[in-house]
Amino acid sequence: MGILGRYIIRTVFGYTLVVMAVLLALGALFMFIGQQDDIGVGNYTATQALLFVALNLPSYLFQLLPVAALIGSLLGLGNLARGSELIVMRASGVTTLRFCLWLGAAGLILASLMFVIGEFLAPPLGQYARQMKVFAKFDEFNLGGNRATWVRDGDTIISVDQQSGSTRFGGIKVFQVDSERQLLSVGRAESASVKGDQVWRLEKYVGTAFAPDMTATVSREGEREVRTSLSSDFLGLAVMEPENMGLRDLRGYVAHLKRNELQSSRFEAAYWSRLARFVAVLLVIMLALPFCIGSLRNSGQGARTVVGVLIGAGFVLMSQTLESSGELFSLSPWLVGWIPTAMLAVVTGTLLWRNR
Repeated sequence: MGILGRYIIRTVFGYTLVVMAVLLALGALFMFIGQQDDIGVGNYTATQALLFVALNLPSYLFQLLPVAALIGSLLGLGNLARGSELIVMRASGVTTLRFCLWLGAAGLILASLMFVIGEFLAPPLGQYARQMKVFAKFDEFNLGGNRATWVRDGDTIISVDQQSGSTRFGGIKVFQVDSERQLLSVGRAESASVKGDQVWRLEKYVGTAFAPDMTATVSREGEREVRTSLSSDFLGLAVMEPENMGLRDLRGYVAHLKRNELQSSRFEAAYWSRLARFVAVLLVIMLALPFCIGSLRNSGQGARTVVGVLIGAGFVLMSQTLESSGELFSLSPWLVGWIPTAMLAVVTGTLLWRNR
């Protein structure tokens, strides 16, 4: 790679770093503001809230890196266009294809950085932050388990296999013991929801009660209410969430769900969406080129920033909307994950072809 190629890559990296720093600062501020209602609950302090925000910054960086790369590329290449540097490069024989190769190399480096963050930094730090916060707020409870949550609240032991929403759970097991730790009853519900303060509604509940003479009574109830002081945040602490998992974890968990004939489309969509996001980083950097050698080359930095924000916001909103509604409309998980990136590829290819 020649001097010009390194110069282009260095310019893109410099502006992307500045944009990412601004986005991280804003994200950290809003995240800390969102913690104000929890500060003072249990032993959760302002210092722990700051630590919670800091531990979640890698995850925030992973999610916003494509947007930062797009805005940074628009600003960096736009600055070169305003100084007529891109025009001089094109006049000296540098083709649009050569520019794309240089920008693709920059995107490949950023995608590699994104992979390291998304696989090795964000998931464990995010999980630790969540545990730290919940344990500080609800330090009177005990929790154990990895793939499922096991929680003890006095004489009640509750296990949760799945969490499909902030207050919605599946695969609930409830165990009641006496002061001598003798099992009094055991029951299972297909799903549960938070009805109100300290009240959980168990649906399709089947239970077995054990009498002192060792006889057992089986009951089948459509619904049953259980009183517990457990928070929905605490109860879902160890449940696997796709946004907190890397590619390897997602692939392994999807295989586990399929082996047990469980619903896996949500995790499959997250897997394909994460893969597509790496490709999107390469595309958004190339997308900046037509705006800097085409109709917007004489525009100010403000116009390019607005364009970058609009395109980036549209991409993020489309991705999140498809991930949320794909299962509702029975869309294929790989289709849900790749549609936004495929549309981005079409737009990028069309604009580059028109400005070749």
